Order: sequence, then C-alpha cells, then structure tokens
Amino acid sequence: MRADLRRRLEMAERVRDFFRTHQTDGVTQAGEAQRLEQLVQRAELLASQQRAGVVATRGAAERRADVRRALQSKLLRYLSAVGAAAARENAELGAQFRLPKPRGSNQAFLTMARGMLEKATALKDVLVARGMSAKLLDDVSTTLAEFEKTLEVTRAARLGHVGATADLQAVLGEISQQVRVLDGLVRYRFGDNEELMGAWASARNVVGPFRSQKPADGNQAGGSTAAA
Repeated sequence: MRADLRRRLEMAERVRDFFRTHQTDGVTQAGEAQRLEQLVQRAELLASQQRAGVVATRGAAERRADVRRALQSKLLRYLSAVGAAAARENAELGAQFRLPKPRGSNQAFLTMARGMLEKATALKDVLVARGMSAKLLDDVSTTLAEFEKTLEVTRAARLGHVGATADLQAVLGEISQQVRVLDGLVRYRFGDNEELMGAWASARNVVGPFRSQKPADGNQAGGSTAAA
C-alpha cells in the first residue's frame, strides 16, 4: 500500500477508536460516528484486497521464475539439442529449435517455446529417431501451460490490486469529508475541554499521534502536521 494511503487509513482508524473510547450523548454525533465506522470497515476490506493482490502477484512471479528456469535449462535445452542433431540431415530445422533468450520478456519466451513445441510435435517421429524421449513433448506442453497460468494469475492480481486501490482512494476521500464533519461536531460540543481536544487532535493527525509539550519558556511545542 502507498505510504500516503496507509497514513490516511491509520488516521481513520484512530478517529474511529476515539469515538469508541469517548462515547457521548447526541443522536447526530452517534449517527456520524456510525457512518465513519462503516467507511473505515469498507476501507479496511479494500486494503486487505489490495494486499492480497500484491501477495498473489509476488507468488506468481516466483513460481513463474522457477518454471521458466526448468524450461530453459532442462526441457527446451533437451529439445533444442535433439533439433540440432536432426538439423544435420535437414538444415532448415536448425532455426526452428533455437533456445529462447534467457533475459527476454515472458511473452517472447512463451511465443518461442510454443513455436518449438508445435514444430517438434509435427516432427515427433523424426526427433524420437534422433534421441528425443517420447514423453518430452507432453512434459513441455504441461510446463508451458503452467507458465501461462502464472501470467494469467499476475494479470488478474494486478487488475484486482488496481481496482482495490482506486476504490480505496475514493473511500478515503469520503472518510476525509466525514472526519471534517466530526471535527466540527467535536469542536462545537467539547471545544472547552482541553484534554479531550488534545486527544482529538492526536487522533485526526494524518502522520500519527503526537503529544504536545511545554518547553521552559512556557510556549507550546510539538509536531505540526497536516490533518484530514
């Protein structure tokens, strides 16, 4: 989660906790606090979806790296070697079984690997006669399907992450508006309560809770940061 979104969500949770701790009478205040509870609950759910997207993306990337390594160093290497042997009798086959570039894009790798598999399938008998295991093409096909699946998982996870982030930004915007309404209510009802107002200022501070301190000259000192 972006740092600015995380700080705003943490602020919303502190404001929610403030009203849970400092329960007061008043139908209006209770209704506005309940509205905030609902918004925070929605924001927390979206944050969880966002984190799930990140976890899924990382997991798919790690698995994809393992699968690609197996294809590059074992399965396709074997197929390429057999293809090179067959090319001694048919020079045109040499270009058909070249290994994909190790540092090429995933899509380029997949395209080349699929091309190798299709050509090898068409020439299976020739390649088997040159030393290819009859099971190799099935193994290549299965492993390529797994590689493609990791790409699909990544696309879906990123789409979910982007959607959750956009929704989270919108909900946090609503929360900011709600906190401004609650700020007006708190100041109106409890503006003369210095201790309560200090707790409220700490809760709605976007960066985090702070404590005001009085230096030796008697002037107030403390962190001054933007509030919602």
